[in-house]
Amino acid sequence: MTTRRTLLALTTALAVSELSLSAGQARAEDAPLTLPDMPLHDPWIVADDATQTYYLYTSNRERMSGQKGIGIMAYRSRDLIHWTKPSVVFALPSGIWANAGAWAPEVHVWQGKYYLFVTLHNEQMPLPGGTPEKPLYRRGTVLGVADTPAGPFTLVRDGEPVASKDLMTLDGTLYVDPKGDPWMVFAHEWIQTGVGTMEALPLNADLSAKGPPKTLFKGSASPWAVPQQGAHIVTDGPELYRTSSGALMMLWSSWGKDGYIQTLACSRSGDLFGPWEQLPMLLDKGSGHGMVFKTFEGQLMLVVHRPFKNARGYLYEVHDTGTSIELTRQRTDLDLDKNPLPPFTP
Repeated sequence: MTTRRTLLALTTALAVSELSLSAGQARAEDAPLTLPDMPLHDPWIVADDATQTYYLYTSNRERMSGQKGIGIMAYRSRDLIHWTKPSVVFALPSGIWANAGAWAPEVHVWQGKYYLFVTLHNEQMPLPGGTPEKPLYRRGTVLGVADTPAGPFTLVRDGEPVASKDLMTLDGTLYVDPKGDPWMVFAHEWIQTGVGTMEALPLNADLSAKGPPKTLFKGSASPWAVPQQGAHIVTDGPELYRTSSGALMMLWSSWGKDGYIQTLACSRSGDLFGPWEQLPMLLDKGSGHGMVFKTFEGQLMLVVHRPFKNARGYLYEVHDTGTSIELTRQRTDLDLDKNPLPPFTP
C-alpha cells in the first residue's frame, strides 16, 4: 500500500510538473517579451477584468509591431511580467489635419465604450503668434473610440481636437467629477504659453467641448520644476486619482535638476479647481509620465518610463494614505530592473 501511494504521489507530481512546464513554454511563445525588451514612452496600462488581461499602450514602433505608420500599439500581459509582441490598435488615417505625433495614449471607459485620448500635431499648419525661432503649429489631443480595449480605435469627429484648434494642447486625460460630469484635463504647451499650465475643459456627454478651459495651476507652482531654455517650464502627463478619503491627486511631469521627473499635486478639498498644493516629487533621474492602476489582486501600482530617451517601463507599488499617495517599493520582480531607483526623498 505504501509503495502504491508513493508511486501515485510521484506520478501526480510529474504530471503537475509537466503541466507547469507546458504552460511556461506556451507563455514564452505567446508572451515572449519582458519590460526591458519593450521600447515605450508615456505608458498607459488598462487592467481589463473581462479578459484578465493588462494592456500597455504606447506610440507605434514598426520594429516592434511590424506595421508602418503613425499610431498606437498595445502590449498585452496576464501577469505584468510576460508580454506579447505589440499590435497596432490605432493607425492615423490619411486626409486629416495631423501628420505626426501619436503621443501620450490613454484609454478610458465612458458610457460603455473605450475612448482613446492621444496627442497629434502638424508642424506645417502654423498658429498665430509664432516666430522663426519659436514657431507655433497645430497640436491637440483627439479621441478615438472602440468596443473593447483591444481596438481598433476609430477617430471621433474626424479627428478634430477636443479643445480649440488654436491651443497647443497635449496629454489630455479624462476626469469624471463627483456629479458624473466629464472633463478633459490637459497640459497647455509651454511653447505657446512660456510657462506650461494644467487646464480643465468641461465636456458634454459625447466628450465634445462644453465651454472654454480653465487654468488649474502653472508649472512654476512646483519647486521641483526647473526652467528650460530660459524661463520656460514644461507641464506634461496629468492624471487624476481620488484617494480613499476624497483628496484629489494629480500626477504630472516636468524637468528637474536631474532630468525628467514624476511629481504630484493635491487638492485636499477634493475639488478639481483646488486649491492645488504641490507635493514632493515621487521620482526623478529621468522618470516620468506615470499613471496609477490597480492589479487584478487589488494592489495600486504606478508605471513610469525611464530615461526620457530610449525609455523602458518601470513598476512601483503605491500606498493610498487617504491624504495622499506614496511609493512603497519598486517591483523589480515584475520590471526586472537591474538598477532600481528608490522613491525620491526630499
